[in-house]
Amino acid sequence: MSGGSEQARKTAEALEYLTGFGNEHSSEAVPGALPIGRNSPQRSPLGLYPEQLSGSAFTEPRSHNRRSWLYRIRPSAAHPPFTRTGNGALRSAPFTEAPADPNRLRWNPLPDPAAGTDFLTGLWTLGGNGDAAQRSGMAIHLYSANASMTDRVFSDSDGELLIVPERGGLLLRTEFGLLSARPGEMALIPRGVRFRVELQDETARGYVCENYGRPFELPDLGPIGANGLAAARDFRAPVASYEDAERPTEVVNKFCGNLWTATYDHSPLDVVAWHGTHVPYVYDLRSFNVLGSISYDHPDPSIFTVLTSPSDTAGLAGVDFVVFAPRWLVGEDTFRPPYFHRNVMSEYMGLIDGAYDAKAEGFVPGGGSLHNMMSAHGPDRETFDRASAAELKPQKIDDGLAFMFETRWPITATAQAAGADHLQGGYDDVWQGLQRHFRA
Repeated sequence: MSGGSEQARKTAEALEYLTGFGNEHSSEAVPGALPIGRNSPQRSPLGLYPEQLSGSAFTEPRSHNRRSWLYRIRPSAAHPPFTRTGNGALRSAPFTEAPADPNRLRWNPLPDPAAGTDFLTGLWTLGGNGDAAQRSGMAIHLYSANASMTDRVFSDSDGELLIVPERGGLLLRTEFGLLSARPGEMALIPRGVRFRVELQDETARGYVCENYGRPFELPDLGPIGANGLAAARDFRAPVASYEDAERPTEVVNKFCGNLWTATYDHSPLDVVAWHGTHVPYVYDLRSFNVLGSISYDHPDPSIFTVLTSPSDTAGLAGVDFVVFAPRWLVGEDTFRPPYFHRNVMSEYMGLIDGAYDAKAEGFVPGGGSLHNMMSAHGPDRETFDRASAAELKPQKIDDGLAFMFETRWPITATAQAAGADHLQGGYDDVWQGLQRHFRA
């Protein structure tokens, strides 16, 4: 392990957090830095600059309003002009490079990157939908990195970033403080929040959902009642931590699908205190409280929703983030793996660890599958045969951790994804050999 990775890991292990999703959090790295009784006093404590960061319109309902007040060494307005820079393998909606494909697609993990590839350079877009400039839809990215970002900061004006590590831990230095996200966890970086990614291990790989639409929130529980699924208390927000660095720092901003860069003469991660609701989080996916049937059949996979981005139609999400966490299967007279299915929603599934109970082979950690709307999918032949003959005793599923980005619109793959060397050929073959069993 390199010295930088080891230091990042030690820093991550010592972190403390605030807890609770959607709370009005507050934190100060220096006592007395946070004003009391007002947001923008005539003279802010410690000579700091007050600044509001709004993740929603001022007049959105209080329950949906996202904003934070930051107290920083320099105001964000103190920067030189931004200029266009190359997008690399990063793409954005609308996706028009290739036609939307109704076929079932599956990819192996990204190839190892060239030496010196950091998180931002290592972003590779698989596809998405909607329009980033209209703040609707989503994009699916993968990342593969072997270097930390150094004197470099990234922010996304187009949407929030839900980061799912699959290999290697990430130390996320944000304007609000530090977060550690390791495989089995997810991190949420709100729209417009600046951050730097340092690696806790020699390499890092994972998935990113860029949500252009309404910010992710916890789903309503309805008849489930007051408890279950992801608990608000299990989401961890950073405590204030700042950089007082007077040295050149590249700030890269994703704006309307393109990357723009400016070199500041100081680090913009200089927030000494803050309070508000527009904050980053980290969440351990294995803490998800899985609910399911204790009689027969099993609920739709929506019962595994961790976070949802609502649309203008009740119950129809712009994007849902779903996790298939360790759980017991006890249904009687029930085919226990996920059932055969055609869905008005589109599904991208990734694997963090182990194996997925509906696919016996070919679906590996770091890879992913895309089942667009109304494309028929379900267990492969081997899984179907095994599950159809299995003894139906209580069964613990604890050897895998999978997730799904589910969205209301078709996912159009980028040209680089449609023509990638790691796109699997013959994916349809996993359903070949499903024999006729009909008996009149």
